[in-house]
Amino acid sequence: MATALRETTLQTMGLGSVSDILQRGQLPVSQDDLVDRVFGNSGARGSLVISGANGIVGAGKTMQLGSRLQPFDVKVVALDFPGAPDGIGQQYPGLIQAFGREGADRIMRNIIRMNYDGKHLPAELKDLKPRFLLEAIPEILEVKKAHYKIFRDAFPKIEIRSVTSGFPSSELGVGIAHPAFPHQINKVWEVVEPEPSAITQLLWAMGLIPVPVSDHWSFILDVLFCGVTLAGARYHLNNNMPYWKIDKFTRKLLGPNPFRAHDAIGTKGATFLTWSCLHHLNQRYGELFRPTPDMEERKETGQAWYPPNHFRPLVDWSLDGDDYHEFRAWVLGPLFQMTSLMLHEKRGHLSHLNAIGELCAQFRRGIVAVIRDYGPETVVQTVEAYHRLFPAAAGGAWYPNAFDDMGKPEWQQLYVNAEHNGNIGVITISRESYSWEVDRELNRAIDWLKRERIDRVVVTGDFHLSTQMVGADTSEFFPTLKSFDEGYKITSGWSATGRRLHDEFDTSVAFVNGKRCLGGMLELLAHCHYLVSVDDAQLGWPEVTLPVVPGMEGCHWPLRKARPEDWPRLLHMLLTGRSVRAGDAVGWLVDYAGPLEQALRVAWKAANGADHGLPLRNVEADALRGVPTDVRDLPDPDGPGMEIARGAIMQCVQAAAASNLANALTVQAKLAAEFLASAACREGMVGAEHARTMAV
Repeated sequence: MATALRETTLQTMGLGSVSDILQRGQLPVSQDDLVDRVFGNSGARGSLVISGANGIVGAGKTMQLGSRLQPFDVKVVALDFPGAPDGIGQQYPGLIQAFGREGADRIMRNIIRMNYDGKHLPAELKDLKPRFLLEAIPEILEVKKAHYKIFRDAFPKIEIRSVTSGFPSSELGVGIAHPAFPHQINKVWEVVEPEPSAITQLLWAMGLIPVPVSDHWSFILDVLFCGVTLAGARYHLNNNMPYWKIDKFTRKLLGPNPFRAHDAIGTKGATFLTWSCLHHLNQRYGELFRPTPDMEERKETGQAWYPPNHFRPLVDWSLDGDDYHEFRAWVLGPLFQMTSLMLHEKRGHLSHLNAIGELCAQFRRGIVAVIRDYGPETVVQTVEAYHRLFPAAAGGAWYPNAFDDMGKPEWQQLYVNAEHNGNIGVITISRESYSWEVDRELNRAIDWLKRERIDRVVVTGDFHLSTQMVGADTSEFFPTLKSFDEGYKITSGWSATGRRLHDEFDTSVAFVNGKRCLGGMLELLAHCHYLVSVDDAQLGWPEVTLPVVPGMEGCHWPLRKARPEDWPRLLHMLLTGRSVRAGDAVGWLVDYAGPLEQALRVAWKAANGADHGLPLRNVEADALRGVPTDVRDLPDPDGPGMEIARGAIMQCVQAAAASNLANALTVQAKLAAEFLASAACREGMVGAEHARTMAV
């Protein structure tokens, strides 16, 4: 049994730990076996029924699940009323884009559309042997219950899950599988069930992200999303600021645009769902959740929250000093209070609660991480300031003691966990983009393993919340656009963390298990002694397209591990931003690439010091001689920013390579930080995102 900093999120689904996966050399469950368990054996498969299949949720999940179940010949029955708009047909162009026309047609052939009147099921349904019903009909409790009765009367053994946004399982009498928006691409499902089921494990095995949560009203996502919407609506009610402008300040503060999201989803339906969640939360928990009169009205009228674009510049608004502090109290106060309720009720693993805000509600940082950053005293003061603005919220659902345990690993390791078996450590990163918080947690995980006297380590994703590693969180670059010192903190500090993986362990093995590993994440993992990957993962440094200069030693460290004849390939990657398949990069960037189970076994053998057969590509400590000053066959740059970035990257390559290893970190950190503060970076994608987010 492994010793861990905190419980792994895989354990909440009955799937053990990442350490278990590596030691066994295989995943804890297989997709083939789970399809058999849920739908029956090959040749006698039952079907998946999605009711309300032409709605936004139903159509999205028909595509998402249909595409994954098609190779197993599981029929998907799309059930809806005869006059329902053709939501499934609207998804077809997206299928073509993702799978090509031939693949899209294969998926659609496996989807069988049926109509019903809400009271009687089609007779033909019996022949398709329904095994699993995913219910996506309107949020009316008695209608849902009647719907389940129809199915249970006809198919007594059928498994049922509701996609409901708000009703708990105890009210519905069925399990919950609540998917996040956008439904055709977002992989997160909030799951409510007594014990981890084969259905939940099948979702995970198909590459989706089921997140077990407790059986409380509106779960986690909708408390956060409806909560931030309500906070903005209350601010409007008391200050008359236009909703579109409230969105801008909310985006600056936290990341989401709640009112724009309602309009994008469909104002009337989205507002009804938000109202419904808040209405029931209000009945259960009090005035903190009471919908505003404007919500009551718009759920009926469908009036958009945003006015036409040409009206917005006429009604601008700014907030300075005390006014902005008051805005923060109106928005953060209720969110902190709602989070105290969810913590008090133990609605989920803290990493889950945090990740749902980022992956689903569009928070730049999850609400738990935000609270951790503020600290318990400031959080309580913020809620108290909100209570002075809205005294009715002070009457209940406020648990300040929920913030007393911030020093515990569950709070401190939201994104990075560590385990060990007494000999080999495993560090898992559950965030797709690298940030200061990931950096600090990674350092704490390394410190813990060193205190535990672990000298061998595997560094990888968490096989759950992070299905890929996409590089640095570019919002961390916002302060660097005007400050060399802020940029240098990143380019030197994050690089120093990467070097710890090389310098402080006898053996370190990076394992890429997701579909891509890019930018700063690839720079981080390249510091390990060995880099092992599944063979079809895409690896690359897209920084030149942003443009930024790779700041975690990507401009020299990979060259120091490669043969001189391979330097042009690495430089081509750096100067084009194009990715390479891991299987095609063995020997010069990757040490082993293969199918998942083989790659797992090789990674574990390498960490264990067993006979793994991988040559160690040592890091050259002296200055590199003969690094090319130009690269042949480069495509034309996409624009002047990319052209400038190519020059800056090549300058960094030459300067860092000409230094010895001891000095190269400082050399590359300085040049990368200088570019972050340059006009070229401010005029690129990072600068544009900064202006869109922060220039309110």
